[in-house]
Amino acid sequence: MKNEMLTVAEAAERITSGAVMAIAGAEELLAGLPRGRWIGGTSVYFVTETGGAVVRDRLFCTTFPEATDATARHVDVAGLPGLASGYHPHGFTMIMIPAFSTAHSDFAVHGQEYDGLFNQPLLGWITGVHLEDVGKCAPMVFDGATGIGYDEGAVLLHVALPAEASIDLDILNIFAQGDAEEHRFVFSDNGFSTKTATVGGTPVDLAKYIAEKGIDTRLPLVANYAGALVNVSIQSIDAETGEVKFYAPIVAGVEYRLAGALGSYAEAFAKGTDGAGEGQYSCNCILNYLYGDLEGKKTGKFTGPVTFGEIAYILLNQTMVRMDIGTAA
Repeated sequence: MKNEMLTVAEAAERITSGAVMAIAGAEELLAGLPRGRWIGGTSVYFVTETGGAVVRDRLFCTTFPEATDATARHVDVAGLPGLASGYHPHGFTMIMIPAFSTAHSDFAVHGQEYDGLFNQPLLGWITGVHLEDVGKCAPMVFDGATGIGYDEGAVLLHVALPAEASIDLDILNIFAQGDAEEHRFVFSDNGFSTKTATVGGTPVDLAKYIAEKGIDTRLPLVANYAGALVNVSIQSIDAETGEVKFYAPIVAGVEYRLAGALGSYAEAFAKGTDGAGEGQYSCNCILNYLYGDLEGKKTGKFTGPVTFGEIAYILLNQTMVRMDIGTAA
């Protein structure tokens, strides 16, 4: 595969040549692309060859010359459980979902129950906007087959590969669950926000509890799903209303533990990337970008969009997802 920052004209030329592509960029740029075998999502944050940056005048384009066929499509929320029906016999599927949409929540809570979801590698990300525009304009996804943009549902790119191709899908999560009993939380409702939680069987005002305990909100809440650690990151706390907002929906009845302290966030993340990433697809959480101080800095040789959530079969948060395509031994 090939990762590049391209102008709209350059990306359009690549699309019209028949290339299979995943594209990220500002809404107005994506809206100007021709129809073809591609999907796109909004982001203005990227990790490029020269480091992390806000880019509004170019598109981050990943081209898959290995593809033997590809199908781009949009599914609404009701169609999400059937997303695996479009899988090609041998290949992978990319998915993009707008942040804070109904689809975002549905996929987070019910995605692992979708029939056939795990039958082939599924990866992608939650689209976003500049942090100053959160709540002001909607994150978008684009179906390249029609050129239409959506603020709800999901876009899928089902990619077929040669039989000899191998796919390596991996997650970088620098966090583990902490051990403190006072930092274990259970919630009564699903959703992107809450005012209350239960700690040790006692209901608490979550905003006040976080303040009183001096909890570092750069650390995510981490749930353990049969050995798979899934982060839910805190977006903001409104001291007046007591509302705590998250970048991914919390799930009722699941125990979340505050992640253990890292020491230096930037050093932990840099160590995790360890110089790798050339020729691979990756997407990296906006919180890694912020807390890992990635502006102007590289993450090994990984390049890609900075996202409001990552997908490797299931929804993730405060992680980096990467995929490599090779040849089976």
